[in-house]
Amino acid sequence: MKQTTNAIVMIRPVAFRMNEQTSVNNYYQKVLDGLLPSTVNAKAQQEFDVFVEKLKAVGVDVIVVEDTPETDTPDSIFPNNWVSFHENGDVALYPMFAENRRHERREDILDVLEEKGFEINDIMDYTSAEEDGIFLEGTGSLLLDRVNEKAYCALSPRADEELFIEFCEDFDYAPIIFEAFQTVNGERKLIYHTNVMMSIGETFAVICADSIDDKKERKMVLESLRADKKEIILITEDQVNNFAGNMLEVRGTNDKKYVVMSASAYQSLTEKQIKQLESHAEILSSSLDTIEACGGGSARCMMAEVFLPRS
Repeated sequence: MKQTTNAIVMIRPVAFRMNEQTSVNNYYQKVLDGLLPSTVNAKAQQEFDVFVEKLKAVGVDVIVVEDTPETDTPDSIFPNNWVSFHENGDVALYPMFAENRRHERREDILDVLEEKGFEINDIMDYTSAEEDGIFLEGTGSLLLDRVNEKAYCALSPRADEELFIEFCEDFDYAPIIFEAFQTVNGERKLIYHTNVMMSIGETFAVICADSIDDKKERKMVLESLRADKKEIILITEDQVNNFAGNMLEVRGTNDKKYVVMSASAYQSLTEKQIKQLESHAEILSSSLDTIEACGGGSARCMMAEVFLPRS
């Protein structure tokens, strides 16, 4: 099993804006006052295009799919929440909390991948859980250590424990379950997605351990990472607010490793943290200010990794 891939799917937005249906429990979203929706979308497209060019320039195989104007999908730029692609040829489809995000799931994206020579053997479809108000939002909710066959999940309204365990049984992952919190107006609230406070690379893990309020859970998570010989890079809650937890390691030309993040994430890191990361992979960052402010997600959320076998 590989932890990193050279191929990623990215969705270019057509109607990006702050999604009122997700802001109820995504406390990172903001309204950008005074900007027309068309301006917000144009800025997001510009950030998207620059980001894609930077990834392609280092040899990442970026499969760009245009969003469709027919559906109201303001968050389509974050495909990693509705789909994941696995080395055995399986594709998982996930149940989404916001009703307007359910329209993001598109079979034609699977067709695009098959046209590009990727093999799809089986589709594991968990989406019927939506009817029962049960959600598990892809690799936003569950973080896969593919090599060590562990899956980490911070429970939230968008990450159901039983469904997460079912996923782990289906895909042969050992479940590591905890709760992660952020301070919102003086109150501790559950962080909506695990990948906001944590990232797992091949030889490192970035984590805001302070967000795991339960000391036993915090110890369990850190010990699990240490057992797999990951260098643990601790980040603060303030850095989480700048999306420093939302990074992803990918491969470029000649299998060179890059750790990808937004400019705001990079700027929030200390010199020591940057050195720690650079000992594992080269850092690639890009400005995603509009996408982060309105979408409440960042670089990692924009990339759906493709681990499918090639025919």
